[in-house]
Amino acid sequence: MGIFDLSGRVAVVTGGNGGIGLGIAQALGEAGCTVSIWGRNAEKNARAAATIKGGKVETRVCDVTDAASVKAAMTATLDKFGRIDGCFANAGIGGGGRHAFIDRTEEDWRKMFATNLDGVFHVFQAAARHMTERAEKGDAFGRLVATSSMASLFGTARNEHYAATKSAINAVVRALAVELARYGVTANAILPGWIKSDMTEGLMANDKFVGNVMPRIPMRRFGEPSDFGGIAVYLMSKASSYHTADMIVIDGGYTVF
Repeated sequence: MGIFDLSGRVAVVTGGNGGIGLGIAQALGEAGCTVSIWGRNAEKNARAAATIKGGKVETRVCDVTDAASVKAAMTATLDKFGRIDGCFANAGIGGGGRHAFIDRTEEDWRKMFATNLDGVFHVFQAAARHMTERAEKGDAFGRLVATSSMASLFGTARNEHYAATKSAINAVVRALAVELARYGVTANAILPGWIKSDMTEGLMANDKFVGNVMPRIPMRRFGEPSDFGGIAVYLMSKASSYHTADMIVIDGGYTVF
């Protein structure tokens, strides 16, 4: 990570006040990047900002599923820093995984689908507009990165809406990579595999999980949110253009395919 110097770059991290998003924000700051954390909760944003060492950091209260909120955050960030070079979108929910597909209502489906997709759409569109306008003025550099999920590759029982939306995000990323390449803007997706978090800590207390599932996980370990920081710093570098639209998976190591 230390070989990449991101001094002078400005990155937005949505959902950067916890988990993978926070690991990304911290690593970008350590690499010299100016980081703007966008999240719904001002208190959580401030706590996250306090953990970042190195680069400058600021926070913005922003509901990434609301177009007006995203536009306001984008405008304020540009007014302060003059540019945004990278955008790391970690939006969406997995919830509702207790009801079978055939038992879901249309309202539930639409609400969950929108929550997972709207954040990436609004944030990426706002960032892409800025990046392409800047490219047309001779400053061609931009990085769009979505954190996705292994569910988009392998599915997940009773979380089919989650698998569907994450697959859709991956498709959007690949399409954006083609559309925005002429502007020097790249698009990538990071797919976490097994991650240590408050959502998974209980698994390690489950003897059946430890005995039956852990042996099947490559390298026999969980990834850490901070592991994704190294990927994020790489993706913000000029070298990342060679991996446009690839999905980078952590499974005890890094695999690009």
